[in-house]
Order: sequence, then C-alpha cells, then structure tokens
Amino acid sequence: MRRRRLFPLSALMALIGLGLGFAAGLWLSLPNGISLSQEVTPVPPPTLAPPPADALSVLDAQETVVSYIYENAGPSVVHITSRTQVWDFWRGVVPQEGTGSGFLYDAQGHIVTNNHVIENAQEIEVVLADGTVLPAEVVGTDAYYDLAVLRVDPAQVHAAPLPLGSADSLRVGQLVLAIGNPFGLDRTLTTGVISALDRTIESESGSVIGNAIQTDAAINPGNSGGPLLNSRGEVIGVNTAIQSPSGGSVGIGFAVPISAVQRVVPDLIAYGRYRHPSLRIQVRELGYEVRPAANGPQRGLLIVALDPNGPAGQAGLQAAEVRRQGFSTVFVGGDIILAINGQEVHTRDDLTLYLEKNTLPGDTVTLTVSNVSGETRDVTVTVGES
Repeated sequence: MRRRRLFPLSALMALIGLGLGFAAGLWLSLPNGISLSQEVTPVPPPTLAPPPADALSVLDAQETVVSYIYENAGPSVVHITSRTQVWDFWRGVVPQEGTGSGFLYDAQGHIVTNNHVIENAQEIEVVLADGTVLPAEVVGTDAYYDLAVLRVDPAQVHAAPLPLGSADSLRVGQLVLAIGNPFGLDRTLTTGVISALDRTIESESGSVIGNAIQTDAAINPGNSGGPLLNSRGEVIGVNTAIQSPSGGSVGIGFAVPISAVQRVVPDLIAYGRYRHPSLRIQVRELGYEVRPAANGPQRGLLIVALDPNGPAGQAGLQAAEVRRQGFSTVFVGGDIILAINGQEVHTRDDLTLYLEKNTLPGDTVTLTVSNVSGETRDVTVTVGES
C-alpha cells in the first residue's frame, strides 16, 4: 500500500505567520493617512466635444428637408404588381409575378412607371400607400424610352400627384432622393447625388437612351419605375437600370431624364404611343464594314435603304445599291450623311439621339450629305414619324 505524505501542521503555521508578518510590514511602510481599505475616486473618461453649433444646424436642416420630402412624396409612390401566365415544360401553364414602382402623374389617376415593369402583363395591380389595392389598365407604352403610363380609378386615390422638375437645373453633385419598392420593401428611401449627366444607356428593349441621369443613390430590383427627386421634391427622372456585376446596387444607377418624361408621357396619354421622329432610312457606318471611296468622306453614315415616300426619299436622297461579291456585301453609290443641323454624325446612335432629343415629327432639319465622289451639299428634310 502506498503511503500518503502528510504536510506538517507546524510548517503550515509557519507559512501563515510569515504571510501575516509581510502584510504588517507592508502596512507599516504605507505613507501616513493612506489605508488599504480606502476607496479610490474613479477618474471619469474623456468626453468628446459636440460639433460646432453652426454645423449641427446645417445637418439638422438637411435631415429635416429629406424627411419632409419623404413624408410628402412617399404617399404618391405606388407598388406595382404584374402577373402573367407562362408555359413551363414540366408544369404546363404557371403564373409569373413581377413587381416594380411608379408614381402619381396627375389627378386623373395616371401613373408613370417603366415599360419593362408591366411588359406582357395580363393583370396589373397597384397598391397605394394606405394599403388600397386597385386594378390598373395600360394607357400607353414606349419600349425605346422604357416608359409606360397606367390608369387607376382616381376616386380611390387620396394622394397628390408629384410635381415635375426641370432638366435645365440639373447639375453633378446635386442631392437626389429615390423612393421605390426594392425587393418588395414598400416606399424605401435612399439618398445620394447626381454622379453624372448625359449618360447613354441601353434600355430593356435594346434601344439607346441619351441624356440619362447617373446617381449613386441605391437602386435595386423593384425600384424600377419609381421617381428620382431633387431637394424640392420634384421628379427629375424615372429610375430604370443599374450597372452591377452582382445584380444589386453598387452605387451606379440610371434614370430616364425628366426631359424625356415631359416629351413622351403626354403622347402616351393622348395616343397610347410616342411618335418618334424619323427620316425613314437605314444607314451603315463608314469604316471596317463599309469601306469609303479613296476620294470620298472617311466618316459618316451611308444610306443603304430608304422609304421612297418617307422624308429622306421625298427630299431626293439616294440609297446605295447593294451587291454581293462572293461572301462579301458591296455598297455602290448612295448618299452619305455627314451632319445634321451642323452637328457631325459618325454612328447610328449619333443620328438617332439627335433626332430624339431635338426634333418632333413635322420639324425641318438640314442634312449635310456627300456622294461617293466627295461632293457635299445641304438638303432640307421634314422629319417624319417612325
């Protein structure tokens, strides 16, 4: 059997005594008037000085403006749900639902949104800020500008239409607010600034929209069709797209500018469509695909087809003759558009954007054209309708 080794009691008592002696010595070595049991007053932590009063007043004023705009404009933003039936190979006909945003345009129950929010919808529902659910009818659409107008029963609407701003007052750095329903979260407010103006973007239909507004205010799926507001609560754009590798906001959003809204929406209400200006021609850009003649212009738009009864045909312009040489297409003859109203055009987008921004059907423009020999002339053309 293993024996336990006991610690002698006398040794334990000696250790205790040694400890008491050390404590007594410590007590005797303390300065007069100081006790180990005396409470030490804690030192308060340092405090940060408040911001200057004038800076706080500026911040308070800005926050007040943002809150005021949201409280007044928020009820005029609606949640749009579109439904359609699609064919699924495994399940047959299945319902499909999409959501977006819109805003009250006038007192007649008209609502502005994006075309892609309601495109191909068989049923459209609008949810107002007070929870009222109303059926909506499509009044007009325009795929080019990605705009659409809906209408609900105005007697059921108890919010004011949003005022429209002016494109002339827009500037980079200007405070903007976006209100919409990202991911179904009703009337979400985000703020930012105008990051850039006159951006050229591609709409859902593949068309090119010029003069678009770029903003860093967070825009996500569901914000489409909602208003972009200035600091006066005026609509300056319709949120339509984002540039993002992930599908979520990375601070690069785009809005259809108010100038386009003011041109297009009245036509959508009056005619159900927008009357796009057109010369009724097809053009090809001089360059790799269309080689210019050695003594002809090196840049411009070669007319390769036109409607003889359209604006360009009536003005006497000529289209090139199209020939096949082996596997290549060769254009022979034809007029080349160099400029419109003195502004040079090098691409199809240049011509389209100029017409869309500056003209309406019935307006006249001056085209500077050249033939393949390099002879130039000015031709007056009455703009037609696409």
